[in-house]
Amino acid sequence: MTGHSEQETWPQGVRAITLFVDDIEEAKRFYRQVFGLPVRFEDSNSAAFDFGNTIINLLAEDAAHSLVEPATVARRSSLVARREAGVRVQFTVKVDDVDAMGDSLLARGVELLNGPMDRPWGIRTASFADPGGHIWEIAR
Repeated sequence: MTGHSEQETWPQGVRAITLFVDDIEEAKRFYRQVFGLPVRFEDSNSAAFDFGNTIINLLAEDAAHSLVEPATVARRSSLVARREAGVRVQFTVKVDDVDAMGDSLLARGVELLNGPMDRPWGIRTASFADPGGHIWEIAR
């Protein structure tokens, strides 16, 4: 036993996700423009956006090393190398109307990777990438 009461639940939700980015200013602009959220906290190396129950923290790659030591921070690869290496994560945001949000994203200069489309499991989705190559999906 670790000394925790049996009534304590774990996990209690994901509070924050930190995404490592090459260019913090470019990433902040993208997140403000695409998601329409104000920056909740920022300093010279990071910017945090409140997505309701989860904070998305953008952290400059140079500042990320001390956060994950002794692990290393992977370098962002070129578009060609990323396509060959593949994607390892996707974040899904619930929306009321995937088609309308897809049109809104296009109007904001966001290129959709796919969709809007109906998935075999009964959900309508569309996906796009942020400047760091992280994949975001909108879903109804």
